[in-house]
Amino acid sequence: MTQQDTQPLRIAMLTYHASPLASLGSAKSGGMNVYVGELSRQLAARGHTVDVFTRGPHAVRPLAERARVVLLPAGPDEEMAVQDLAAYIPEFLAGVRVFAAQAGHAYDVVHAHYWLSGLVGMHLKQEWGAPQVLMFHTLGLVKNRIAALGVQESAARIRGELRAMHAADAVVAATPAERAELQWLYELRSDKVHVIPPGVDLERFQPQDKAAACKLLGWDCHEHHLLFVGRIEALKGIDTLIRSLHFVRDQAPDMPVRVHIVGGDLEGSQRALDSELARLRAVTRGLGLQDQVDFLGSRSQDTLPLYYAAADALVMPSYSESFGMVALEAMACGRPVIASSVGGLRYLVQDGATGYHVREGDAPQLAARILALLGDDGALQRMGTAARAEAQRYSWGRAAAEVEGVYSRLLKRLMA
Repeated sequence: MTQQDTQPLRIAMLTYHASPLASLGSAKSGGMNVYVGELSRQLAARGHTVDVFTRGPHAVRPLAERARVVLLPAGPDEEMAVQDLAAYIPEFLAGVRVFAAQAGHAYDVVHAHYWLSGLVGMHLKQEWGAPQVLMFHTLGLVKNRIAALGVQESAARIRGELRAMHAADAVVAATPAERAELQWLYELRSDKVHVIPPGVDLERFQPQDKAAACKLLGWDCHEHHLLFVGRIEALKGIDTLIRSLHFVRDQAPDMPVRVHIVGGDLEGSQRALDSELARLRAVTRGLGLQDQVDFLGSRSQDTLPLYYAAADALVMPSYSESFGMVALEAMACGRPVIASSVGGLRYLVQDGATGYHVREGDAPQLAARILALLGDDGALQRMGTAARAEAQRYSWGRAAAEVEGVYSRLLKRLMA
């Protein structure tokens, strides 16, 4: 579909708990935040007007030409655990209603992200007579099947997901695996699900000189550097990466390797939310790895390319990933990825070509793959080149065009 095929639309983008303005890796900021921001910018570039509604002290911030972020109060003016935000959905919903009424806007499409926003959107679609598109980014029943985490998502979340997905007119899945999960675990009709992979900003994320990047970051260019980027939560399997470094040190004591972890709040303002960070620090101390593991805190999208460039590889030892957008960013920067063979990572990372697959939670196997990669400069170069080539198959423009196509089909059905 070309831009000329669709009339300009006014789109209400709902992202209740995940602002596209947040720094990546903070308590509630990850791939979803990036996805919402990039998709909104691309839809605006295609001629549409996008209002991104998210929780925060009342303000309106520009995102791009024809795109803005509308922050609306909901609950206490402080960071909260995601599971506690459901109680304030009515306040957020009322805020969206008031903003739209005062601005005199009639929205053509409601696009919600995550189940909390889906519960907001199912009311707005009825009131505005507009179709609703929904993307979950993570699914509660999928997380509940990960026994190693020892935690269960609440029954309230599962009920909320079911209500939201069955009220939506279309559900976007990042991969065929996510579509299968929606069909199998939630019994969602296949004709409702549209597989649209996310994209990557190929201009921002591109290969740079490794030595120059290390120098800018103050990293020792003679050491090997492994990078993790993402939220600090048990689902990400960061402890597996730390434990793997212990095996690397035992098997190759003369190989200097450092792990840099981008994500989390190091200032203590999120103390209640960052118990996982404290646990990871304890694991690091227990293994005597304090001098080889750096907890860097959150970083902006603008600075991330420098970290990818300075690293030899990205490691994603996740127990679940609907897609794995940071893997795609690293690949666009010409860096191989060692990743768990789960979810979207199974599709994105080509084992032996653009990186390696490992079993989730298997620190010895991860260590073996790290040693194989870092011990072979030729493999690092070949895999990095192949990773960049694979990343070039993805773009946000392509993703936005496919999402726009879903909007168009829903609107045509509505008018029929």
